[in-house]
Amino acid sequence: MALHIGSCHCQSVRYEVDIDLSAPVIECNCSHCEPKGFLLSFVPASLFTAQGEENLTEYHFNTEKIQHLFCKTCGVQAFGRGEGKDGPTVAVNVRTINGIELGNLTRLPFDGRSA
Repeated sequence: MALHIGSCHCQSVRYEVDIDLSAPVIECNCSHCEPKGFLLSFVPASLFTAQGEENLTEYHFNTEKIQHLFCKTCGVQAFGRGEGKDGPTVAVNVRTINGIELGNLTRLPFDGRSA
């Protein structure tokens, strides 16, 4: 685990997350994640803090259990919120973490299309 900083494109929404980027990141093929190219890592909400949340708006679809949050200004979805089996969780779009080398990440395909 290490502390990382990330943001949306315009930096109106910024965050810090204690995250293990040596663990595989999820590459989901659902109708929402695949076209946006998300690479996701889920962390307990207690390991995540954000600034500028007043600049977020949300989108719900399917079961409407996940808060898909995106910046009102630039449209980037840096993270989402939901409930995991152990409580509140944050799905971090690791592409929005500063200084990430995407080629160093291990990707774990997830068949969200069939889920």
